[in-house]
Amino acid sequence: MDKMYDVAVVGGGPAGMTAALYALRNGKSVVVIEKSVFGGQIVNSPKVENIPGFESISGEDFGDLMMNQVTGQGGELMFDEVLKVEHQGDEVVCHTDMGLEVRSRTLILATGTKHRSLGLEGEEDLIGKSVHFCAVCDGSFYKDKKVVMVGGGNSAFVEANLLADIVKELVMLQDLPVFTADQKLQDQLNARGNVEKHTSTKVLEYVTEGGKLTGVKYEENGEVRTADCDGVFLAVGLVPDNGRFADVADTDQRGYFIADEYGKTKSSNIFVAGDCRTKSLRQVATACSDGANAAIEACNRLNS
Repeated sequence: MDKMYDVAVVGGGPAGMTAALYALRNGKSVVVIEKSVFGGQIVNSPKVENIPGFESISGEDFGDLMMNQVTGQGGELMFDEVLKVEHQGDEVVCHTDMGLEVRSRTLILATGTKHRSLGLEGEEDLIGKSVHFCAVCDGSFYKDKKVVMVGGGNSAFVEANLLADIVKELVMLQDLPVFTADQKLQDQLNARGNVEKHTSTKVLEYVTEGGKLTGVKYEENGEVRTADCDGVFLAVGLVPDNGRFADVADTDQRGYFIADEYGKTKSSNIFVAGDCRTKSLRQVATACSDGANAAIEACNRLNS
């Protein structure tokens, strides 16, 4: 591409879209490159109640609002995946999966995270068939069937409350001694009559017959048990996918970009924002804060 942008943003979640908005309102030309869906992970949430200004909103609607706001301010959106970033003089070049070279004076990496899996034998072959991450996307396939939810935090309970309306029976498996979700979410699930909950468990293997999932084998208090099921939903955390950018921005041992709230990296014209960086709280509110800080730092760099 011949066009030179002031700011390129990799990632179209709340951090990336907020960064784009702040840069646009500072009079900069901006492109946001997103490989999947604008809005990020939150689009999979049917009901979000902790975004300031919205008593309740679906993640999909929130993503659409961010997208419309950025394009309304003159930002460009691009569906593509950035495979590599390199410096060419004072420019940053993003090499994409579609063979493009997107050039900019500054870059903000807001790459977010991806779902963590259990790493069990045969899991990759089951993902998308009988092992899932999104109840909104795949829960309807299990109407009046039995499923297992692995996890015990907020995400797990949000998914579980959705599944409980669909499935015949739901089994919750948590590896910690207690469930860690907000009490309100736990109370909602506890009111259901089709949910069975277990703590201090460790999932050992997927049980299959002829390549089809039939259950989950797990250990609970030293005893090995099997939960028969038709499907499994995983809510065991998220992991960053920053390896391809490690030469321009340092990462810690877990793969998160090493940066403070200002998003500065070892590259003077590259910044990071959102769940992809080292931080203690990964929420929409903190992602937006990161995006604003990174954009202002990028603008200061451009104006210096």
